[in-house]
Amino acid sequence: MTVIYKDSQRPAAERVADLLARMTPEEKFAQMHAYWLVLSETGEHRERTDMSDEFAGVSEQASLAQRLKIGVGQITRPLGTHIVEAKEGVRAANKLQKMLVEETRLGIPALFHEECLVGLLCKDATLFPSSLNYGSTWDPALIRRVAMHIGDEARSTGCHQGLAPVLDVSRDVRWGRTEETFGEDPWLVGLMACAYVEGLQGKKRDLLATLKHYVGHSFSEGARNHAPVHLGFCELNDTFLLPFEMAVKLSHAGSVMPAYHDIDNQPGHSDGFLMTDILREQWGFDGIIVADYGGVSLLHQHHGVARDAAESAALAFNAGLDVELPKDDCVRHLGDAVERGLISMAKIDEIVARTLAVKFQLGLFERPYADETKVVLQSKQARQVARDVATRSVTLLENRGAIPLAETQRMAVIGPTADDPLALLSGYSFPVHLIISDMLEDITQVTTPLAALRHYLGDEKVSYAKGCHIIEKRMAGAPVFPGDSSGKPIQHSPVSLDTSLIAEAVRTAEQSDIVVACVGDLAGLFQSGTVGEGSDTDSLNLPGVQQQLLEALVATGKPVIVVMTGGRPYNLQGLEDKVSAFIIAWAPGQEGGWAIADVLTGRAEPQGRLTVSIPKSAGAMPYYYNHKLKSGGTPYAFHFGSRYPFGYGKSWTRFSYSPITLHGKTVAIDGEITLSVTVTNTGERSGSEVVQLYVRDNVASMVRPVKELKGFERVELEAGESATLTFILPVDMLNFTARSGNRIVESGEFTLMVGASSEDIRDTARVEVQGETRTLPKKWRMLSHCEVSR
Repeated sequence: MTVIYKDSQRPAAERVADLLARMTPEEKFAQMHAYWLVLSETGEHRERTDMSDEFAGVSEQASLAQRLKIGVGQITRPLGTHIVEAKEGVRAANKLQKMLVEETRLGIPALFHEECLVGLLCKDATLFPSSLNYGSTWDPALIRRVAMHIGDEARSTGCHQGLAPVLDVSRDVRWGRTEETFGEDPWLVGLMACAYVEGLQGKKRDLLATLKHYVGHSFSEGARNHAPVHLGFCELNDTFLLPFEMAVKLSHAGSVMPAYHDIDNQPGHSDGFLMTDILREQWGFDGIIVADYGGVSLLHQHHGVARDAAESAALAFNAGLDVELPKDDCVRHLGDAVERGLISMAKIDEIVARTLAVKFQLGLFERPYADETKVVLQSKQARQVARDVATRSVTLLENRGAIPLAETQRMAVIGPTADDPLALLSGYSFPVHLIISDMLEDITQVTTPLAALRHYLGDEKVSYAKGCHIIEKRMAGAPVFPGDSSGKPIQHSPVSLDTSLIAEAVRTAEQSDIVVACVGDLAGLFQSGTVGEGSDTDSLNLPGVQQQLLEALVATGKPVIVVMTGGRPYNLQGLEDKVSAFIIAWAPGQEGGWAIADVLTGRAEPQGRLTVSIPKSAGAMPYYYNHKLKSGGTPYAFHFGSRYPFGYGKSWTRFSYSPITLHGKTVAIDGEITLSVTVTNTGERSGSEVVQLYVRDNVASMVRPVKELKGFERVELEAGESATLTFILPVDMLNFTARSGNRIVESGEFTLMVGASSEDIRDTARVEVQGETRTLPKKWRMLSHCEVSR
């Protein structure tokens, strides 16, 4: 007779109860953590060790083989930890899984997780553009397709959980992880996150998406990695919790990851209010909460809210955590925590039951192994979607007639990012992620701008000079943990200050008709690059001597087109007015060179629109369009503001907007606002416009932002063609968080704004919301929509 927990015909709840009753305390503890292993096809698995062990305060323990006999909840990045062919990695993972299924007492399979924000973190997986590129498309349906392809690649290699998407709302672009965000508007971040979750998980939810970093991680003190966050709950809920709420309620996200920082002195990994009261009880989240790597041990190692690892484990798990990642630094002390009365076995059972339920729902007991013959990476369809995103996220900031390029021109392609494949990739791509382990992955799948332009125009018409270095040798950085500088070694920036290559670049420019200057930054974790996790900045000037290079090129008198790539925007220190064109392509991934060349040569329209404002200077930071009226200071600070605001982006053509038609000047507090606007392509070329709807609450019981995005729609029009866009906006979306902690909608006057960016508002209208103040229910209306008629 088949035991209940092995009977796939039984309800998951029955199987969980049966299995839980059979488990020893040690077997339960084993389901509450992962092991980070370098797997072997022969079964000679070993534990990964690196600088993170010092970071988390790891100690020696019993042999791996002995510990694996008890089982384990998860395996950390089986294919993403080192360079291994996918099929070989699958065989090694299957070898470990076979041991867990057949040689442990209860045969509980492990759940394998991988990073997958910009593609599966695995050798030869498709290298998609960055999250900033995702956001800049303003196309959730396209991002759903991206995540579907990432999900397909992940499933084919045996991955069960992806540690993505990132729902942090950008506030200060000095923060290194800006590149991982969708942008600075919480509702847009929520929309993109929902699309990503739906694409990755699929209708069956047989691959778990992981929402991170819960919550407020991007508003750290000084925009420094892990730094404290200073927020009250009202602003936290309105800005930073909103995307998570949307992804949980609308897209049924399967997992959530807390953040490293503390908010008002409460670390995220021990915050029961956020993990249990809000996430589970108020929102109804039914998945698993997994720690950010080392986050549990930081409770005693860095935050100082626990005495030791046992107390850290108790704090985190009592607060709502389910799984410690990437290892068992603190879980190994859970027995001690139980003996000391810090956590009960009843709480342990509650946590383990959730993990087991997920494993049953994923079908792990019935299908524990991946099929190495069905690994699918770099499909033609995936590469095309990667190229579509890269192309449609290219954002044109300036154009003084220089582009599209005339193909008869002699072109000089100059700059440190022109022919560097790594310059097109973000920090959570596999090749860049390997740098911190001093490993180098083959990146021949990446097409650089120089290669694409030479392909289109011919080698004889395109000359090249590097001009300068950003970092001369890519290698692991020298991070200091934690942030207190007392007694720590002095760190030196790896950024190059060598100007010796500029003279050659100037000579190359002088022999050309036009210059394409490729500048930007290099993603690299923990100071191995100029942007990325742990690679924060104190300046928005281009890293190294790139500004000097640009100034020398402009001084030649040749038309200069600036192509900026990277994970944050930079200033050109006044050259914005002198260059012939300026585009930003973010980190466009393996197909990025084609995307840039397609736009430069007119093969594609620049369709991107900014989802992060480009501040005038670092002194304006933190800056975001949806600030409060007094944010600029009194009197208004000269350095405050943005030259290129949220929503901005030029096209090949021009668009006019009709006055707003408001379908009713009053609306019930539980009703919908309907408005229409007609957009006409008044230029000579076809093109697309992202029509944006903003709202301002004119009088409220609490301070509100100057404007907030509440709707948008891309419309493609031929020259002379018009379309009427009708937006339907639920009044629920005019809510804010009251002191009670509830989302409320108040009656009163609201200004509606329609335009081409947050600053380029073409018309406004006012609507009166009538009725008693309304506290929103659990299932409030989070989405507006738009109908287009021609």
